[in-house]
Amino acid sequence: MDLPVNRIICGDCLEVMKDWPDNCVDLVLTDPPYGKVCYRGQNQIGRLKELNRTYESMAKWGITKKPTIEELKTILAAGTNYIVWGGNYFLEALPSTNCFLIWDKQADWSETCFAGVEMAITSFNEVARKFTCRRQGFITDSNDEKIDHPTPKPSELMMWCIERYSNLSDLILDPFCGSGTTCVAAKMLGRNYIGIDISPEYCKMAEERLKAVETGVPVKEARQGQLSLLEILK
Repeated sequence: MDLPVNRIICGDCLEVMKDWPDNCVDLVLTDPPYGKVCYRGQNQIGRLKELNRTYESMAKWGITKKPTIEELKTILAAGTNYIVWGGNYFLEALPSTNCFLIWDKQADWSETCFAGVEMAITSFNEVARKFTCRRQGFITDSNDEKIDHPTPKPSELMMWCIERYSNLSDLILDPFCGSGTTCVAAKMLGRNYIGIDISPEYCKMAEERLKAVETGVPVKEARQGQLSLLEILK
């Protein structure tokens, strides 16, 4: 079957992928919803609690239902290989592996409920690896634009995963793509991609970020009407 390559698809990934054959993409690289919410500090609780009363408002914040074991296995079967960030939340669904990936945020989270590292489980038969990119609130080593998403991964992290664990022209799938970081990293590194997300707002954001890779005009400036050099010269 023909897959929707180099596209962002808005919808439930299980519905979108229901007819896809196994091993139809080279790498599933994703960060599924964990089904958990962490509130920090009394002053920050009110608005989140108010917004999170319904599934729709939770989805706006990227806080959606954790996939079941069977759902996750069905999704990952599409890939020849996989990297699942937050893999420690899905140990019951994934086979044991030697190749854990660790993102070291180089931050002191001792006074909060946020983790100082994040873990990915992979299908690769290699030794464990660590990537370091500082992120603590507004303090970060990432070059990303400010993204209106509660749990974005740094593009540097996803580029590291893609460079190390895929080849040029491979097809990378992120079935929970959020604001599109995986797809942006894939495009920048000469890979093909498919991104799926249930939120129209995040799908639009992902498409804007992908267009920014093509034009060189950052999303914020493009929203304000700035044109690329090619568009100016037309």
